[in-house]
Amino acid sequence: MVDTAWKQILHSLEKSLNPGLFTVWIKPLGGRVEGGRLTLTAPNEFVANWIRDRLLQVIRESAAEVLGGEPRISIQVQPRKPAPAEAAVRRKPVAQVTRSTHLGLPLEHGPKPITAPNWRFSFDDFIVGPSNELACAASKSICNSIFNTDHLFLSSGPGLGKTHLLQSVGNALCRSANRKHLKVACLSSEDFATRMVLAIRAHQVDQFKAQFREGIDVLLMEDVHFFQGKEKMQEELLCTLGALRDRGCKVVLTSSFMPKEFSGVDDRLVSRFCSGFLAHIDRPDMETRRRIVMDKASRLQVDVPVEVSELLAERITTDIRQLESCLNNLVLKARLLNRAVTMNMAWEVLENYAVQNAAPGFADIIDFICKSYSLSEEELRSKSRKRQVVLARNTAFYLARKHTEMSLKSIGERLGRRHSTVLKGITKVEREISMQTPLGRQIQNTAERLTP
Repeated sequence: MVDTAWKQILHSLEKSLNPGLFTVWIKPLGGRVEGGRLTLTAPNEFVANWIRDRLLQVIRESAAEVLGGEPRISIQVQPRKPAPAEAAVRRKPVAQVTRSTHLGLPLEHGPKPITAPNWRFSFDDFIVGPSNELACAASKSICNSIFNTDHLFLSSGPGLGKTHLLQSVGNALCRSANRKHLKVACLSSEDFATRMVLAIRAHQVDQFKAQFREGIDVLLMEDVHFFQGKEKMQEELLCTLGALRDRGCKVVLTSSFMPKEFSGVDDRLVSRFCSGFLAHIDRPDMETRRRIVMDKASRLQVDVPVEVSELLAERITTDIRQLESCLNNLVLKARLLNRAVTMNMAWEVLENYAVQNAAPGFADIIDFICKSYSLSEEELRSKSRKRQVVLARNTAFYLARKHTEMSLKSIGERLGRRHSTVLKGITKVEREISMQTPLGRQIQNTAERLTP
């Protein structure tokens, strides 16, 4: 019988996590609440370690919501009973898992492949400026034979165009391919890891390896910094990249960091990342941002005055996605009210966004974090591992990386931390925000209040 409290926690987790994460990692867990302790039982050590590393905070928050206070959480591994009869029973459900496939790999709730008609971006709608012209040129070149390498590594902060260029490469290759059915795998690093786990469970590791090493012509993979600290997955990715290179396949990888900034990644894999062309995308300048606004407005078939485009470009400086979102909301408001886009309307819409006259400096960020989390600067720099202090410190890392040109090493030195600690903290914050967990929404709300 399922523990009633655990059942309620499961229900809360199902609402806060995306279906794939919930099905793959949370659903297999057993749970029991006794007193102030929540005991989780994982099917194997791999799942247990994954939960400890990536999802423990989300579980803790859902448990606190259900129980009215944070419980102590322990994770144990279910004992194996390798009886022949049990092994036979375990093999039977494999047929049920094969209800949907991706690249031939059995998946229950795996992401579907992106085919040519579903590409969201192309080079035609990518605005080139000084900050991204090298990355754009390299991305275009990998689509033809004049490029002397088939491997490209793109890095940038969030919302600056990595995904746009990655998808544009896939789009262009599919349109120009000599063969009718170019086999392209376009996925996030977490998707790759999830598929690997599902293949292990379904006893189809050989099929998984064959599909990614021999069954595709192009690999487009996002956020490879996800593999930090995951030795088994790093080994699989290394072998996959080696096999694709031997076959002359094209590979584009993206990350929030350059390979030299990675921590907990095998030197051989870092070397493989660096073996192709490396291109970093910086924050766009004012003119590029203004051109992005005007191009987007043209595609939306709306007349946006020059002074409005300049206002938006001046006020939203660090995230192109946010800039485009602001314009979308402005256009929608104008259409709903059946009015023309005006400066007054633009100012009204901008009130909903984290706007600024200039990027905040490191001192501004530290002052803002201390006020937001009710901490002193000494506490922020201290060795304290209290949850609130660690959260504040990681948020400071994230904002410093987003709003300044400081290196990870410089950020760490200013707060008495190693660059690997800064990298780990930023990765955790970005992951929480991208998953839209309760903690991620809290961090995002805090970050959006930052003004110089």
